[in-house]
Amino acid sequence: MDDLFGANGQASQLMDQAISLVMTYAPKVVLAIITLIVGLWLINRFVKVLDSKLGKKDPTLNSFLCGLLSAILKILLLISVASMVGIATTSFVAIIGAAGLAVGLALQGSLGNFAGGVLILIFKPFKVGDTIEAQGFLGAVREISILYTIVDTFDNRRVVIPNGSLSNASLTNVSYYDTRRCDMTFGISYNDDIDKARAIIKRCLDEDERVLPEPEPRISIGSLGDNSVNFIVRPWTKTDDLWPVYWDMHEKIKKAFDAEGISIPFPQRDVHIIREE
Repeated sequence: MDDLFGANGQASQLMDQAISLVMTYAPKVVLAIITLIVGLWLINRFVKVLDSKLGKKDPTLNSFLCGLLSAILKILLLISVASMVGIATTSFVAIIGAAGLAVGLALQGSLGNFAGGVLILIFKPFKVGDTIEAQGFLGAVREISILYTIVDTFDNRRVVIPNGSLSNASLTNVSYYDTRRCDMTFGISYNDDIDKARAIIKRCLDEDERVLPEPEPRISIGSLGDNSVNFIVRPWTKTDDLWPVYWDMHEKIKKAFDAEGISIPFPQRDVHIIREE
């Protein structure tokens, strides 16, 4: 009988302790959950507003800064929620620091990409919208994130390049300047009139409004080849007009040569057959 009353007393005492713990920590847990939900909503809202405002001024800095700021604010929110529940923030910060060190050692490549992203934003070798050639790919930069740069190639492929590779290797920013030189070569026969061919090429360049008058296009004999006299043609165009001018000018000059009787030679070989009696 005494054992029964003793067991009931212990159960009652445990129940009282449980109720006391619930009464003590339940409001804190509920408040922490509400804070977490509201905090995440506010952080996402703030990042979206920043994205819309900053995206119009600097798209390059936009994605990188928004991603970094979102991660920092969420970490601070978690620390605040943990302190509301009753977890010692000093211990929590120490745990995060130790975990961060371990993760940092395991993800050295990712940290290198992060540092590369910071260098890209500081020195700005390229920005969103530029056309670059790097790591064997040529395309337009669509996004610069914390760790990676996204490039869309002209044949509609999406390439994800680590920022560490971009910051530590050479790359070509094709669209950095507003104008570019269009390099072309045209060959004529040794029997054709050089001055006449030069005049035809100049006329074709002058008729195209996309060819800039300054700097003046250069038309010179570049080499005396095995089968042709080769003209080097160097007009200047706007960067966006470079390839259209290149393609159109080859067709236009070929047709002009044909109309004026200027031949474009191709390699030929004479074969002599010796017949033995």
